[in-house]
Amino acid sequence: MQQDNRTPDQAPLALARGATEQPLIEQTIGECFDAMVARQPEHEALVSVHQGLRYSYRQLQQAARQLASALLGLGLQPGDRIGIWSHNNAEWVLMQLATAQVGLVLVNINPAYRTAEVEYALNKVGCRALVTMRQFKSSDYLAMLQQLAPEWAHGQPGALESGTLPHLRSVVWIDQPGQGEEVPGLLRFSELMARGRSDDPRIDRIAATLKPIDPINIQFTSGTTGFPKGATLTHRNILNNGYFIGEAMRLSPVDRLCIPVPLYHCFGMVLGNLACLTHGSTIVYPNDAFDPLAVLQTVQDERCTGLHGVPTMFIAELDHPRFAEFDLSSLRTGIMAGSPCPIEVMKRVVSDMHLDQITIAYGMTETSPVSCQSRTDTPLDKRVSTVGQVQPHLEVRIADPETGATLARGQAGELCTRGYSVMQGYWGDEARTREAIDPEGWMHTGDLATMDEEGYVNIVGRIKDMVIRGGENIYPREIEEFLYRLPQVQDVQVVGVPDQRFGEELCAWIVVKPGQALSEDEVRDYCRGRIAHYKIPRHIRFVEGFPMTVTGKIQKFRIREAMKEQLGLQEARTA
Repeated sequence: MQQDNRTPDQAPLALARGATEQPLIEQTIGECFDAMVARQPEHEALVSVHQGLRYSYRQLQQAARQLASALLGLGLQPGDRIGIWSHNNAEWVLMQLATAQVGLVLVNINPAYRTAEVEYALNKVGCRALVTMRQFKSSDYLAMLQQLAPEWAHGQPGALESGTLPHLRSVVWIDQPGQGEEVPGLLRFSELMARGRSDDPRIDRIAATLKPIDPINIQFTSGTTGFPKGATLTHRNILNNGYFIGEAMRLSPVDRLCIPVPLYHCFGMVLGNLACLTHGSTIVYPNDAFDPLAVLQTVQDERCTGLHGVPTMFIAELDHPRFAEFDLSSLRTGIMAGSPCPIEVMKRVVSDMHLDQITIAYGMTETSPVSCQSRTDTPLDKRVSTVGQVQPHLEVRIADPETGATLARGQAGELCTRGYSVMQGYWGDEARTREAIDPEGWMHTGDLATMDEEGYVNIVGRIKDMVIRGGENIYPREIEEFLYRLPQVQDVQVVGVPDQRFGEELCAWIVVKPGQALSEDEVRDYCRGRIAHYKIPRHIRFVEGFPMTVTGKIQKFRIREAMKEQLGLQEARTA
């Protein structure tokens, strides 16, 4: 990594370039997967615990080819978009591999989406087909789809051409054993599979025409306002990112990675699936959606060596009342990412879950996603206080948010990334693409960060989350890390809320550990004398949890909205 970039006064610049000794993979996902199958055809590739399914690498390849053949039978052509609206299951990874094999663009649709969001997503990218779960808990996906397009319910999908979903031609629902009833106008996944042939000559013929730079995946970013943007990613983007992520974890065929994070997000499909498939490791799904007990049971039963999760997942596992019953001694590595990783939680994960080689990863959907990651041998103090160093074949820099100039190391500014991982762009939205990627190819993340002398990056917050109180810049992450030291605190989020006197005031939402008690006065007393007075939260609320996305990202804007509403009501009553 280059460390010698200097400003005119010889202060080192916050600019780092990743190693380039290992070349980039210049293959499609299908080519890379086929090569791994040839090396270890009988090695276990996938275990879907909740479905009772196991596949060797050869079996997974054959099933993916059979599905690819069936998808071509629906009339789909390379470049066509096909949506997947589902929680974690074997069908999901089969779709990931099958679409890549024949050049179909897989569109990840968040299972939390409702009718307006699904309609937007399908129409924004022109999906010609959709594979969906039938239902999950209280979510009835087929009912939502039929609400959008009543034509399906009457078995007349052709009528959609002038309806609300004009591009959609085929809908497939993932059926389970024992689900015998038919759904008018819709095709069962099992029936679709039966139509395909793993030896279909069209598969190899199409595969030979595909290029690594072809778009293969669209992921909708979780915006805080308006409808999400569709980041368009290529084979080269996500295949290489998955490979180098696995390298940082030292994955090999002996590893078995437990993946409780959602597949529709990069965390599951790239940091999970592709990290495993590029290293011959075994993918293990503990459940369709996150369940801490299922994770603990799966790690023990399947002797998993790796475990992924966002901080809230690890907290739920550590604090589960049956945690001590499980043997987690097989664990060694994994990734904690998705939101800032509390230092105290990280320490417990290392000591209580045997994850002494766990890594921290940072990125965003638009960069495939990881641009910085710690390694298994990164010193613990760096693993718990930074998001690691720049990944191979990438560049990161810290820029002045106002001028765009590269800052000196140690200064806080916007983190920018450049290299193979940067998306092609937002699908059908050149204006937003130009806003995100500057003319020099730098992706602007919107995250505030610092870089130290060794190139380790520390995320200090979002530019939009930075609180300005009485002219002082305050980074909520710093206050959160401090409050985690309180033994009664299980989780905490800090935001700024408007204040007429100081511009903004700090507000802390705190989740107290089960069986513990904590008061506002105790929190403030703990802060006094330990942090500057202007960093002490004025508003403190004790809550059961935080508003968050399915991937575990805290939605701070919703906390701010709730607080503004509360404070507005209070002010009205006072008046």
